Amino acid sequence: MTAEGGPSAQFPGAQLPSAHLDLAIRRLERASAQLEQRLTHRLAEAGAQAGGLFDADRAQLAADLDACRGRQRELEEAGAEASRALSGAITQIRAVLDEKAA
Repeated sequence: MTAEGGPSAQFPGAQLPSAHLDLAIRRLERASAQLEQRLTHRLAEAGAQAGGLFDADRAQLAADLDACRGRQRELEEAGAEASRALSGAITQIRAVLDEKAA
């Protein structure tokens, strides 16, 4: 570099006045803040949507659980009825066997 060439000659705008540099810094900071706000907003939206999905899953699981519990009660009732029927049949068979043995 020669004394007469200086940085401004090789790189136009390399020696920006302080006001221009301050303005560029403020613009960069503002753009960065806007980007951060938009990212925060998008993350919040995504979280809300995911929460909605979890709520839907939770509701479906609750409905499935209720159906399973209803089926469990039906099976328990059928098992109790079968047990009573078997008990009655055993009693009748014993009575018949006792009659034949006597």
